[in-house]
Order: sequence, then structure tokens, then C-alpha cells
Amino acid sequence: MTDAKQKAAPNRSRGRRIARGLGATAAALVVAAAGTGAWYYQRLDHNITTFAPEGIASSRPPVATPAPTGGRPVNILLLGSDTRDDGNSSLGGGDEGVGHSDTAILLHVYADHKHAVGVSIPRDTLVTIPPCLLPSGKWSQSRTNQMFNSAFTIGEFKAGNPACTQNTVEALTGLRVDHTLVVDFKGFAAITSAVGGVDVCVPNDVDSYGIHLTKGRQTVSGQQAVDYVRARHGLGDSSDIGRMLRQQAFMSSLIKKVQGRGFDLTTLLPLADAATRSLTVDPELGSPYKLAEFAQSLQDIQLSDIQFVTLPWRFQGARVAVVEPDASILWNLLRQDRTLDGHPTGDAGASPGASTSPGAGAGLEPGPGASPSATATATATATASATADPGGAATLDVPVTVHNAAKTAGLAGRTALALRGNGYTDITIGANTPARRTTLIEYAPAQRAAAEHLAQLYPGAELRSTATDSIVLTLGQDRADTPGLPDGTAQDDTAGLGGASPSALPSAIPSGITDNTRPADADLCSDLNFG
Repeated sequence: MTDAKQKAAPNRSRGRRIARGLGATAAALVVAAAGTGAWYYQRLDHNITTFAPEGIASSRPPVATPAPTGGRPVNILLLGSDTRDDGNSSLGGGDEGVGHSDTAILLHVYADHKHAVGVSIPRDTLVTIPPCLLPSGKWSQSRTNQMFNSAFTIGEFKAGNPACTQNTVEALTGLRVDHTLVVDFKGFAAITSAVGGVDVCVPNDVDSYGIHLTKGRQTVSGQQAVDYVRARHGLGDSSDIGRMLRQQAFMSSLIKKVQGRGFDLTTLLPLADAATRSLTVDPELGSPYKLAEFAQSLQDIQLSDIQFVTLPWRFQGARVAVVEPDASILWNLLRQDRTLDGHPTGDAGASPGASTSPGAGAGLEPGPGASPSATATATATATASATADPGGAATLDVPVTVHNAAKTAGLAGRTALALRGNGYTDITIGANTPARRTTLIEYAPAQRAAAEHLAQLYPGAELRSTATDSIVLTLGQDRADTPGLPDGTAQDDTAGLGGASPSALPSAIPSGITDNTRPADADLCSDLNFG
């Protein structure tokens, strides 16, 4: 018995030594992992730059309400700065100085966090830049008819003024921007290198302005990647619009590359290090933990469930004008968290893409997510049309010009959107006119029936026969407290921001949206020029 105990003791002692050894090894691994994590955290935390929250406007669109499923839509403003400061001149050429935001994409992540739409805003778009914070602590005056990318330069801050661009986007869209991220040439080059390059398609050989690219499919990173997304002259149609299409294709390819490599640490840590070295973010994303949480919230979005669309546009001389009411319809769809073809993402088979069927687009019917008021309004409108004018289509095709004499900002645009939602097809937004108390509808004698049909939507409006090529709807101060919608149409709290109610969805998606949409999973070489 004693011998047995004596033999067992060394075995137990050896077992304890092994256990202690394993425990020490495990502890060492934990400490090492924690040390590496802490080192990376400190490195990333040191990398991240945030812009001052004081520059964000105090009057903003409301935060999007959660969907019935519990998720909430998120809007992310992605900006590319062309500053040559801080070593960026070696990648972009030129002199140092305050950069512009020549690349701007507003990414709308739907409440289900499985679909997304990226809206490209042309840099030359003429917009109103609202008051923005200056280095002196004062605020600038509102500026109309300004190039969009100039908002980034207001105040001539060394690192630009992303808060001013964010304010401008919110004023333009009526959407709350939840997060803003700015990346410069260095950061962009580092990101593409960290993922091992990005597949692109170059439309033609380029050998000008210091940029050298060869026609065809290839993988680019670093300097070549920067050249591909920033080149304009000599590549494709040499326009900024064409450049945006290539940027959309590049973003799609980058997303595909990251998703293909997976979300393991060997991919994420170098990518995070590369991204944060030249990244400026809003205060709410100003830590590695917040950035990681944000990135994780996007990982379930598949490439096939992402669309890119360019803000409906037209050339206005050397600049770009926003096409209305197409743009208002686009922002209205996103404010309602609907896909580009007008459906809630919860609908079976819904996708973020706009219909590409012939004509202006697919007809929209109240879907499972439509409110009772939306269905009732659509029914009432159809009934009124049929009763007032058996040949209702003719009255809806007549040209209508809308003037704002109510001195309520944006009322003409909202009215045009609402009229299109009620079936009118040919609408022009006219200039503001001298104030008048009541709404006036002017018409040529041959258009009397169409004018009376329109007057049903605006009870109390004065009808006047005159020499005119179209029906002219001049909105008076009796419409100043409404969002421009026909009577009986439900209103919502986005009305003051230029939006229409959920019931004011158009009967067809306009060509300004359908013609400017690119699926993220499209072939790399397709649609790289706007012409």
C-alpha cells in the first residue's frame, strides 16, 4: 500500500507541473494577445483624426426612426480629399494647400442592414451651402449657386471642413448624416495595398497629366489605384461624371475583395491600420472600438444587394444642375427607407435597384408596407380623376409650370414631386414670383378641362384663362403652411425638409434615377462612361 502511494505521488506531482506549465503558457499567450491588442488599439487610436463637433449644424434632419424589426437606417457620407498636404503631393502632384472633396458618396444602409445604396454627388453640382463654422468661431453666410466640392474649403482649414460638407448634404437631401469619413490620397493608396490590390477595368490607354495606365482588366494598388480613381482627362469621356462611374466600379471591386478575403484578423488589422492612418471621421466614430463596431454592422451586406446611383443631373454650362423632381423623389425614397424601385426592403424579393424596364420605370403600387392613408389617398385620387375627367390621362399629360409666390422655401419643388406622385408627367419648376395671397391656376382656353382637374387638388384656387403654352400653377400664401401636397394627402414630419409624405410616391420611377443606377455586382468594364 505504501509502495503504491509512493509511486502515485510522483505521477501527481508531474501532472501538477504539466498543468502549471500549460497554465503558464496559456497565461503567457493571453498576456501576449492582450499586449498585441493593446498595442494595436493604441496604434489605431493614435491614427484616428476627428473633426470638431462644433461645426455640425444645430438644426438638422431628424434621426431615422427604427423599423418594426428593430433596425435603423444609417447614412454614411464618404468623402475623398484631394489635399496635397502631409505628403499627399507625391501621390497626386500639385502644390500643398486646402483640398476639395472631389469624391462624395452618401451611403444609405437600410434598416435591415442587408441592403445599401450609394449616391454619388457630382463635385460641380450647384447647391446652396448653409452657414458653416469658420476658424474665428463665427459662422459663414449661406451661399447659393455654389459648387458642391467648395463646401469642404469653407474657412480654409488645413484638413478641410468636413462638417460644412456634411451640413450641405443634410440641407440638400433632408437626410440625417449619421457618420462622415474622409480619406486622402495616402490613406486610399494604403488601403488598396493592404488588401493586395483591387481589380479594375481601364477603358483606354492613358499617358497624360503624370498618369500612366494601360487599357484592359488589371489589378491596381497604391499609386496606380489613386491614378485610376482620380484621373479625368484622357480617360473615358474625360468628364467628372464618367470619373464617378469608374469610382463606383472601383468601390464595388474593393468591397468584393474585402468580402472575399474574409473578416479575419490577418485581413482586418493591416486594413484598419492602413485606413486609419489617413482617415478623418466624425466624433462619434473617434475610437477603434466604435470603428470596429461600425464595420461589423455592415458585414452582412452582400455585393448583389448594393446599388450605386448618381444624383439626377444635367450640364449647366461648365457646371452640373440637379434635375427635379427626380432628385427629390430619390431623397424621398431614402427618407422612407425604400429601395430605388419604391419597395420596403422587408418586401419579398425587394432589391435596392431601380427598375430598368423600358420607359420611365416600373409602376409602383402600395406594397405590404404601405400605410392605410397611402392606400386610401391613392384610391381617392384615382376615383376623383375618373369622376372629373373620364379621359383622365389627357389631363395628366398636359404641361404644368409651378411658381412659388408663397415665400416658403422649397414649396415649388415639393409641389412638383407631389403632382408627379398624383400622375402628372410634364412638370417644370419655375422661378419664385412676387408674393400673392391665393393660389392661381392660369390656362389656355383649350386647356380648361385640365385646369379644372388640377383645381380639384387645390380647393380655393383662382382659375384664369390667359395666353399660355402650359398650365401655370402659382402657389399663394394659402399654401404656405402645407408641404405642397394636394388636399387630402397625408403629411409627415419630413415636409419641412423638402420631403413629401409616404403617400406621395411617384407612379413611376423617373429616368433621372433609372438611367444613373449601377449594380455593385455589374461587370467591371460596363458603363464606365456616361455618354
